[in-house]
Amino acid sequence: MVHMGADPPEGLQAGLKNRHLSMIAIGGVIGAGLFVGSGAGIAAAGPGILISYALTGLLVVLVMRMLGEMAAASPVSGSFSAYADRALGRWAGFTIGWLYWFFWSVVLAVEATAAASILTGWVPAVPQWAWALLVMIVLTGTNLISVGSFGEFEFWFAGIKVVAIVVFLVVGALAIFGLPPGDHAVGLSNLTGHGGFLPHGPGAILSGMLLVVFSFMGSEIVTLAASESPNPVTAVRKAVTSVIWRIALFYIGSIAVIVTLLPWNDRAVSQSPYVAVLTSLNIPYAGTVMDVVVLTAVLSCLNSGLYTASRMAFSLGERGDAPKSFATVNRGGVPAVAIWASVAFGFIATIFSYTSKDTIFEFLLNSSGAVALFVWLVICFSQLRMRRVIERETPERLTVRMWLYPWLTYATIGLILFVVGYMFYAPAGRKQMVLSVVAAVVVLAVGLALERRRARAAGDGAPLSKDEAQRV
Repeated sequence: MVHMGADPPEGLQAGLKNRHLSMIAIGGVIGAGLFVGSGAGIAAAGPGILISYALTGLLVVLVMRMLGEMAAASPVSGSFSAYADRALGRWAGFTIGWLYWFFWSVVLAVEATAAASILTGWVPAVPQWAWALLVMIVLTGTNLISVGSFGEFEFWFAGIKVVAIVVFLVVGALAIFGLPPGDHAVGLSNLTGHGGFLPHGPGAILSGMLLVVFSFMGSEIVTLAASESPNPVTAVRKAVTSVIWRIALFYIGSIAVIVTLLPWNDRAVSQSPYVAVLTSLNIPYAGTVMDVVVLTAVLSCLNSGLYTASRMAFSLGERGDAPKSFATVNRGGVPAVAIWASVAFGFIATIFSYTSKDTIFEFLLNSSGAVALFVWLVICFSQLRMRRVIERETPERLTVRMWLYPWLTYATIGLILFVVGYMFYAPAGRKQMVLSVVAAVVVLAVGLALERRRARAAGDGAPLSKDEAQRV
């Protein structure tokens, strides 16, 4: 790339404003999975899905508290991957970093396909693959210009999602109490009728957790983005302290409105719960309104997914765990090579979603499906180790503290391992967990092989890289 005028900056630039980070933190927990995937969870657990969301939300709150503690003490690009590198060893940072990159690169294909499906419904003359290509190109362009460009797009995307959920909550709450737009007060009859609060038994709560756990992935993005803001410590502290009400309001609140207003076994609820509620309240153009909201959520996820994948690749490049070119930035201060590499994988996965949907693409989805649980486990173990180091060397940096350390950290690890074990046990999650473990073992083996080769090169007298020298 030829640069005219000024040379490219040395590293990532602090181009995200406080309003960008605030909206990324608020909207980051509202993924397309909430609007699209929640129907399957309601069908699996009935009104008891509220407990599934509450338990999963509690898990996310605890993990975010641990991540916030480390991020506030040491805000770096790469976030939990860099902390795993320091606390557990280079093998851990390498493995979880590449798995996380793999997860978000596959998500690019999922979201591009979902966006194309909606847009084709509006403009059927344009083939679906062309819409998928177009949205990928547009959002790649915004990410390549500058981090501020990404932040601005995400600010408005997240803003639309937040407004949509708030309006839905207000309209739904009014209808529950018999105020317009509802005809009469529904009360709590739908929560206890139609087979009871747990129509499929207590075990369905765990089945529901398996269906909703991955819709929470993305809460950690703000800790990655904080390193590109003027005041990362303040940004992380605000994001971590507000995660409780964000999950309670947006997830548990909106799902509570759905299962209270409509019977959980209503066919329309399982297909599209938000549209079902708005249609039952005679809201005009409910389907179109929700299509716009879902499209916004999908584009937001695609936009932030590309950002997240590229920043993780940048961090891996900085640490010598990816090609050095990944750690270079263009004149806008963004890691262009890392962005293009992530987009390239996303494009390939998108092609497979059309040509090999039931084979290669399904394998990609399943082998990346449990990465969220692996990331959360690594965050827990990293926090256990880093907390001791921080308390000993720089205790003044502990501006965010994990509650009841270390006992609550141990309890969180236990809960995550319980969910992992249940995924192996339950037919619905077994294939996903097995393939995800296989992917993790392959990446780990590659990381250990590279580390052994670096150690052998150092033993033979080969010069160490700057990064390796700093480790020693």
